[in-house]
Amino acid sequence: MVSSKVFKSLIILLLLLQCGTGNAAGTMFLTVDSLFSLGIASNLQLRAAMLEERMAGLRSKAARNALLPEVTVDLQAGYIGQPIVFQRGLTGATRPESPDWLQNYAVSIDQPIYHGGRIKTAIRQAEIEQNIAALQTSDNEADIKLALLQQYMNLFSYYKQREVLQRNIEESEMRLKDIRKMKEEGIITNNDVLRSELQLTNDRLALTEAENNIELCSMQLDILLGIDETLLIVPDTTLLAQTVMLPGYENCVADAYQNNPKMQIARQQNALAQTQTQAARNEYLPKISLYANNTLARPITRTMADQFSNSWNVGVKISYSLSSLYKNRKNVSERRSNELYYRNEEERMKQSLRITIRQAYLDHAEALQRVNALNLSVQQARENYRIVQNRYLGQLAILTDLLDANNVLLSAELELTVARVTALYTYYELLNACGRL
Repeated sequence: MVSSKVFKSLIILLLLLQCGTGNAAGTMFLTVDSLFSLGIASNLQLRAAMLEERMAGLRSKAARNALLPEVTVDLQAGYIGQPIVFQRGLTGATRPESPDWLQNYAVSIDQPIYHGGRIKTAIRQAEIEQNIAALQTSDNEADIKLALLQQYMNLFSYYKQREVLQRNIEESEMRLKDIRKMKEEGIITNNDVLRSELQLTNDRLALTEAENNIELCSMQLDILLGIDETLLIVPDTTLLAQTVMLPGYENCVADAYQNNPKMQIARQQNALAQTQTQAARNEYLPKISLYANNTLARPITRTMADQFSNSWNVGVKISYSLSSLYKNRKNVSERRSNELYYRNEEERMKQSLRITIRQAYLDHAEALQRVNALNLSVQQARENYRIVQNRYLGQLAILTDLLDANNVLLSAELELTVARVTALYTYYELLNACGRL
């Protein structure tokens, strides 16, 4: 088998070949699918869950072995002490001749026919535990994807902030050139030049902060993905161009009841509790097995003759535990209570899941409405900035009005970026609640 380190290295190499590197050395373009693949391959918590799932599968296979016949081989060899035979009570002791060594070779086979459903119930219980382990792995995988996506969205937001700030700095530099010309022509005072330069300095500081945030967030993602932490990750900026529709609420609830791992785990735990109750009831039933054995032994125990004797027998064995009639009652009652508990937990999970979906649904709807509103705000802010700039150049407005209009435009564009990222993240949160992530 290929080791986990080699397997992870192959995954990273394939993703690098598929995604390609960024425009500069030391960068890597990373899509959401690649993010999930790398994150799942390197996450230690998920690796532990997969090992638990594997062990549960082995326990399930082991439970089926109870259907197979029990084969026993006994080999016995030893020294026989001098036997003493008393003729009258404990008097008249005699020491007859006897062999000094004994040998005993036996083979026995026990095939269960009916064990009161114990074997079948044990197999069913092991299968349910295996399903729970697999669902737990899926649940952990979804949580890991959502955590990685949150970090990825933060990185995406910082890149968009840098893009907006760079564009704003370019416009500010062009505006500063115009203001300096106007100052040379004596139209405005030096105060407007100083304030414009101060605004440009603040924008450059904000750009430096955004670039530092990109580097820090990228390093955190590198560590989570198990790759070189000096690589600068470039996210897929085309995500914002995708149209995110709002699904129907009742459809989300139905999908969650069917596909959400936590809901499925609660359902499987309820089934496991029912199986355990049935297992406790099975203790009231008898066990029936077919048996066969063959024994080759020397000496002959009746006559102590130093000769081999061979005997065999087959038959049916029936056993019933009378003590279960009074010992097993409390165990059955406890299992019934446990069954009621997990049945209640399943209903509670349905309520909790419905609340979670309602919250995620409303958050996503609100995020979409905020994107629509901020799109209009950005258009209005751009038009306002254009008007104020023309008025300032025509000496109909002061520099403060122009800088305020520029700040309003910058703030609106940054808020729109955050709103788009939030809308995308809330969509994935809704998918996670529905069990589709």
